Amino acid sequence: MAEIRAGMLLLASPELLDPNFVDTVVLLLDADDDGAMGVVINRPSPVPVISVLAEWGDVVAEPEVLFRGGPVSPEGALAVALIRDPHAVPPGLRPVTDRLAIVDLEGEATDLDGVVDGIRIFAGYAGWGAGQLEGEIEGGDWYVVPSLPPDPFQADPSDLWREVMRRQPGELAWHVNRPADPELN
Repeated sequence: MAEIRAGMLLLASPELLDPNFVDTVVLLLDADDDGAMGVVINRPSPVPVISVLAEWGDVVAEPEVLFRGGPVSPEGALAVALIRDPHAVPPGLRPVTDRLAIVDLEGEATDLDGVVDGIRIFAGYAGWGAGQLEGEIEGGDWYVVPSLPPDPFQADPSDLWREVMRRQPGELAWHVNRPADPELN
């Protein structure tokens, strides 16, 4: 089993039938002995960011809409940024990996001009208690794979699951063509 840590991606397997996570790609933002949390990065909503968080509307990556980050606290917002220079992380950003950071939405959007290459805002997040995610992975619900810094900022995330799966080594990449019900094959 791949290491579960911040910055990794969870790709929903065809066996995962929970409607909150079918065909999703989740970016893990935190993972430790107490549990894990992340955001679904391939489910844009129809809600423009500017209609909810007006000051952030001009700095988010296209499409400039809120993304449905997960079923936990969907009324709350969480943002992720792509940092230009990982050696100069400005205040208001909490690093997740060398290029990804969580954004303090209480700060000023203009403070991030020129220091980030993209921001994505998520309504809600996905969370797991201690041992829960490990159990789901062992049960075949998720594939754990490395992320690339631009993954959360795709202009068209509709094919992100397939794109990420295609770049995996060995037999894991074969799952990109797997039917939802292998018995019908």
